Amino acid sequence: MEGYIHLENGESFTGKWLTTTPKENISGEIVFFTGMTGYQEVLTDPSYKNQIVVFTYPLIGNYGINKEDFESCKPHVAGVIVHRGDMLHSHYSADMSLVDYLKKWNVPLLGNVDTRAIVKRIRTNGSMLAQISTDVVFKESTQCCENIPVPLVSQKQISVHGNGRFHIVLMDFGYKKSILTYLVDKGCKVTVVPYNTSFEEVKKWNPDGILLSNGPGDPVQMLPYIDNIKQIASSFPTLGICLGNQLIALAFGGKTKKLLFGHRGANQPVADLVNNTVFMTSQNHSYVVDEESLKETDLTIRFKQVNDGSIEGLQHNTLPIITAQFHPEANPGPAESSVIFDEFLQVVNSYSGREKIYA
Repeated sequence: MEGYIHLENGESFTGKWLTTTPKENISGEIVFFTGMTGYQEVLTDPSYKNQIVVFTYPLIGNYGINKEDFESCKPHVAGVIVHRGDMLHSHYSADMSLVDYLKKWNVPLLGNVDTRAIVKRIRTNGSMLAQISTDVVFKESTQCCENIPVPLVSQKQISVHGNGRFHIVLMDFGYKKSILTYLVDKGCKVTVVPYNTSFEEVKKWNPDGILLSNGPGDPVQMLPYIDNIKQIASSFPTLGICLGNQLIALAFGGKTKKLLFGHRGANQPVADLVNNTVFMTSQNHSYVVDEESLKETDLTIRFKQVNDGSIEGLQHNTLPIITAQFHPEANPGPAESSVIFDEFLQVVNSYSGREKIYA
């Protein structure tokens, strides 16, 4: 049965339903991911909440779905668009096919689509609203996206993982499991707390460091919490990843802006301006820090995107704060940038045992 993708610019594309036909039209921001692998991690990354993802690689699903590569307990994408997605899968660790997995969670998968043409439209016109539909023409949908997606993906309860030397509080704006796993494997005890946990509550945990996680949506939507975030980051060694990077910029006087079509893939080159090195990174974001807005702040640019020159990370001039717009845990993607975790833990170690000065 045929399905349709209607773009905000008025264009429509035809495909074939590979999962059960949805009962209602599915709306969301349409974005594209350029990696050849990593579709399981993308589907379950909370940063993709309510987005329709177009995979540029033409064969998606060829190694199936396994139990190890989930970034959260369920998919967060609103819909999936591929060229081919129903081929037989083959991998020793696979438990089910991509089609069966998305059917289980009622996530629509549309195949036989000219994904190259859609990606060209996004690159020209920018990320835009789109609708996956059974209707030949666009119709208003009763289904809509929440204005602020972070509360939808942040865990509601505090949880503790590992029992290592350093105690890290991970503020959950929509964190990926691989971030938590990396910290635990590096010998950390990690306390995961909801995105809106107060400074006073964090202080009670007496952490050695703070990690502000990735997450979905426009960082400006989190301005009601920005003073709390600044107080926390000013009081402990802090690492901000993706959305966490943007929130640090906002907290210390910077601004953010939206890219035309964002960075989503596992092949994004980033330059480290301190160590004069370049490494390939995994990324997933629409928003970046506005470089011009940093001139009157105490934040210095640490990382830059090689292709377009956008800011990929910061460090504070006087406080032990470092940020990365990319994903140093590198799932999916190359592991070169994981050294950011090592640098963060070295800073945590240097502050360990000192009397903490709370802001």
